[in-house]
Amino acid sequence: MTALGRSWRDAREMTVEVAGDGAVRALAHPSVVGSPEVGDDVLLNTTAWAQGLGTGGYALVVAVPDRLPADPTGPGHLVKGRYTPLQVTVQGVDEQETEHHRLIAEAEDVGGMPVVVADLHSALPAVLAGVQATAPELRVAYVMTDGGALPAAFSRTLDALAGSLAGVVTVGQSFGGDLEAVTVHTGLLAARHVLRADVTVVAQGPGNLGTGTPWGFSGVAAGEACNAVTVLGGQAVGALRISDADPRPRHRGVSHHSLTAFGRVALGGVTLVVPEGLPPELAGQVEEDLAGQPDRNPVVRVATSGLAEALAAVPVRLSTMGRGLDEDHAYFLAAAAAGRYAADRAGESPTA
Repeated sequence: MTALGRSWRDAREMTVEVAGDGAVRALAHPSVVGSPEVGDDVLLNTTAWAQGLGTGGYALVVAVPDRLPADPTGPGHLVKGRYTPLQVTVQGVDEQETEHHRLIAEAEDVGGMPVVVADLHSALPAVLAGVQATAPELRVAYVMTDGGALPAAFSRTLDALAGSLAGVVTVGQSFGGDLEAVTVHTGLLAARHVLRADVTVVAQGPGNLGTGTPWGFSGVAAGEACNAVTVLGGQAVGALRISDADPRPRHRGVSHHSLTAFGRVALGGVTLVVPEGLPPELAGQVEEDLAGQPDRNPVVRVATSGLAEALAAVPVRLSTMGRGLDEDHAYFLAAAAAGRYAADRAGESPTA
């Protein structure tokens, strides 16, 4: 390893000289592999780097062979990244030895809490901006599912939003949140009853997996998250993936992924939010795309006054598929409008 770069949460960038490839940009999660220092030999997984992936195309440090981290000594027996060489042990909010076990075990619902569900991690800061522009006093939690990156520390967005969120709950195989939970269900219960959230956002971590097919996309799990919200007595709110900038026809208007996850997977119903003020051609396309939604999915239109300013003030660079706020304004506006709608609905749910 030849040079250290930026660091955030439990992540550290570095440059590693690799024979035959030259200087390679790499990333380590110190809690998992230890803290490499300049001059160390490191074992790298170069899969993402070799493919040039748009979301963090790093080589990942697997180990520092000459200076291994100490054995874990903390509490907890939940294993995440299970049966991979880098599996980690964490303490779950829902496991028996924690102070919250009884609370989670006895909780039956989330008390009508609005839950904004998005299929991409990039929607999170925009949803939060919409909530805060509407009702800044509300507490917002984030439940991170495991369709993208598993370590929460991989997300620079979460690092920038740390002071704005009530907390992060990592569920399934994802790890590294303020709270750990086994399922989306217990993650939602923890958000409501432990973090005392008024609104929760559910989305996968950065680095989604897609195949260009309706069903072969990690964000399809957004529909299952909506089902969990319904089962637990929450209000499922869909942050639609709307764009007139994506070069791929299947993602223009309302993305086919939103139509699949919300229209075909979310069997308990989800309120779909459309922002007012879209360009006329895009607005017409959105209306056409949503015409086939089942009756269980009401479509609401939300005023967007002040949301453009709120999005411009977000403390992290907004980016989706490499496009920023100016390049894909409709996408971020739709997510912010979903946040505004959830904030308005939060006053109708009992206090946790």
